[in-house]
Amino acid sequence: MAVCGIDVGSRTIKAVLLDAETKRILEFRKIETTYTPVDQCLKILDGLSAKQTVATGYGRKLLQDRMGSESVTEILAHALGAGHLFPECRSVLDIGGQDTKAISLDSLGRVAKFEMNDRCAAGTGKFLEFMATTFQVPIEKFGDFALEGQPGLSINSMCTVFAESEATSLMARGHKPQDIALALHQSVVKRSLSMLRRVSVNGPLVFSGGVALNRCVRELIERETKSRLLVAPQPDMLGALGAALYAAQ
Repeated sequence: MAVCGIDVGSRTIKAVLLDAETKRILEFRKIETTYTPVDQCLKILDGLSAKQTVATGYGRKLLQDRMGSESVTEILAHALGAGHLFPECRSVLDIGGQDTKAISLDSLGRVAKFEMNDRCAAGTGKFLEFMATTFQVPIEKFGDFALEGQPGLSINSMCTVFAESEATSLMARGHKPQDIALALHQSVVKRSLSMLRRVSVNGPLVFSGGVALNRCVRELIERETKSRLLVAPQPDMLGALGAALYAAQ
């Protein structure tokens, strides 16, 4: 019997088809949310044969209203997904396109405490994407570009508009773009780790979300926490996987 979890995010929609008995992932799909999220949800689910579908993410209520599917909070979904892939994990840091989530887990893998930034794009993937465009560097290569920089600069503002102004000012003073890019990445990591430390950073840490694909952010977090990160091959699927696991229960 197969079940499906769908994570309806503000930028992308992810779906995981799961064997309910073996908990084996049968298929993973991803699509842009666009301005018609319900239509995109129906498109990504097309052809997936599942006995039950559980939704999570910003748009989970849309699927509830349209399809009558159950829903689960993003915090619980990410905790379930992380615990399934990495049973030893005790903390989860999820940096997505529009928000950041910091979650601590108890010894049984249950959510002990969490904090979430969903009020603005500061420190999220959208922030890095905007700044990559400013530097005219593809977002997929922005982390590697930043790793070419030397430490020493700092970006004090996490507001996207003001951070761009700071970066432009530093460029005008002759600082290397790579050095400025590194400072931007450091500011993202500083903000994210301050959230994580407020909920506890003890034990193995799972890093999820699209920003987990950024090599510079990963290396900076490992340097600051002095520990190796646990990162899934497709780190942005944890929410959908957790929703599928919830459906399997």
